[in-house]
Amino acid sequence: MHLLRRGDEVLGFDNLNAYYDIRLKHARLDQLRRHGGFRFMQGDIADRSALDQAVGSFPPDVVINLAAQAGVRYSLECPAAYIDSNLVGFANILEVCRQIGVRHLVFASSSSVYGANTKMPFSIHDNVDHPLSLYAATKKANELMAHSYSHLFGLPVTGLRLFTVYGPWGRPDMALFKFARAILDGTPIDVYNHGEMSRDFTYVDDIVEGIIRVADRIPVGNAQWKGERPDPATSLAPYRVYNIGNNSPVSLLRVIEILETCLGRPAIKRFLPMQPGDVPATCADIDDLQCDTGFTPDTPIQVGIQLFVDWFVSFNETPPLVESTLAVSAVS
Repeated sequence: MHLLRRGDEVLGFDNLNAYYDIRLKHARLDQLRRHGGFRFMQGDIADRSALDQAVGSFPPDVVINLAAQAGVRYSLECPAAYIDSNLVGFANILEVCRQIGVRHLVFASSSSVYGANTKMPFSIHDNVDHPLSLYAATKKANELMAHSYSHLFGLPVTGLRLFTVYGPWGRPDMALFKFARAILDGTPIDVYNHGEMSRDFTYVDDIVEGIIRVADRIPVGNAQWKGERPDPATSLAPYRVYNIGNNSPVSLLRVIEILETCLGRPAIKRFLPMQPGDVPATCADIDDLQCDTGFTPDTPIQVGIQLFVDWFVSFNETPPLVESTLAVSAVS
């Protein structure tokens, strides 16, 4: 939406799968179709011919790839979906970008790549070699695949490690959706690690602003990069990695408390042990993002949750009538 408002032409490409309610995806898509500069093609990035057809009809200057099979917990149940979308699909994205010579490929990585790291805040300059889920491993693999293309073919690539994105129009498998639904229905909320968890919740508008700031800044090689002291965040190639987070972790119990206030109802909490693949805390070091783009995510959690609740209540009072879905991979 941000790109359309500033006058860019955008092609959305998505498979509209049923990982979650496709009515929500179609409702998002309807919002985008109100703008004349937006086109949409349905297809899967794991389908190379479909991707080639989309790019052939709309040769992009910049590709912003947000397509992935998301979710840490689902990767324990259905690992094949992560191989197909996050590895095969991303390889197709890289190859089509190489062939058409895009000016810049920006792709979503994840804070999950920090895995077993415990030093806080998480820094892009630290190694991330111990993922705790297959989802995290595929995102780490994406960064390595992107670097190889950048090194071999001079493809300018930037990876963005996103930290716990929340807000209106988000994914129903995320905590805020589940918690809000449970509070309204009077059913228990599962609170893992007995509530001893915190996350660097980042409001969706801050994520969008960070993506666009980075997309407009084409990376160049770091002439100071040295192989004897390799910096994971940069390279001699035109390759870059950034964190996009609020740099202000909030405890899970505090998030539930704010939701209770916004919804005007108490939560029923069911305390459980830590789940496989989870980490107790996340916090983003955003010094490089601030330095290079001048942008600092800063939406307070109380403000962001209230905006989410206002949308959530309104959307669920007037659910969309059409059964369908949204785009995850944007080719712009």
